[in-house]
Amino acid sequence: MRNLVEGTDFYYNEQHNVVFTASWHLQRGTCCGNSCRHCPFNHINVPPETAKKTIPVISTRAADHKN
Repeated sequence: MRNLVEGTDFYYNEQHNVVFTASWHLQRGTCCGNSCRHCPFNHINVPPETAKKTIPVISTRAADHKN
């Protein structure tokens, strides 16, 4: 496995936790089931009881994304 690259594979959030990017997840190949913020696999392996608590609902309405 190659070395992780900060900014490409992960970044640190405001709480100084490591957050993996969608790019890293795609290289991993599957959903790990941990409710990752940038999961490109629609959190398919996250148990339903965990998903209700941890996966935010993201609005797709254009009005919610105005600058």
